[in-house]
Amino acid sequence: MSEDNKSIIDIQQVMEMIPHRYPLLMIDKVIELDPGKSATSVKNVTINEPHFMGHFPGYPVMPGVLIIEAMAQTSALVVVNFLGDEAKGKVVYFMTIDNARFRKPVVPGDTMHVHVEKIQSRGSVWKFKGTATVERKVCAESVYSAMITDTDPNEK
Repeated sequence: MSEDNKSIIDIQQVMEMIPHRYPLLMIDKVIELDPGKSATSVKNVTINEPHFMGHFPGYPVMPGVLIIEAMAQTSALVVVNFLGDEAKGKVVYFMTIDNARFRKPVVPGDTMHVHVEKIQSRGSVWKFKGTATVERKVCAESVYSAMITDTDPNEK
């Protein structure tokens, strides 16, 4: 594993590869990447993120859907990195989310590691298994599929 202060894909490169921006950019860097197969990203969870004002006041917990989104964004980087120039002008959209399990709350101050592994890919459809951990304890896991397509799927 890479040292914590090293990144294979830093935040600037992440933003060049996927269209997400604050407040919905859910990863800070990628620390491991096996092109077309797997990746591990890092999310430093901070109290000043907007969802903590309402989820839950007095006991801030990162919403599970945002943990799954961090998995999806990490997977999108695996796909975009693998496809290279072929991915320019395209985005990755969820198709399915299966077997999502939430085991432990993620709270401000946590450093969440998101590991994703490709299960299969056929054409533009990719299926992944994602696991989010804090201090090596599983917080969430899911199997999901996504499709890489043009930025506006309604364009013909």
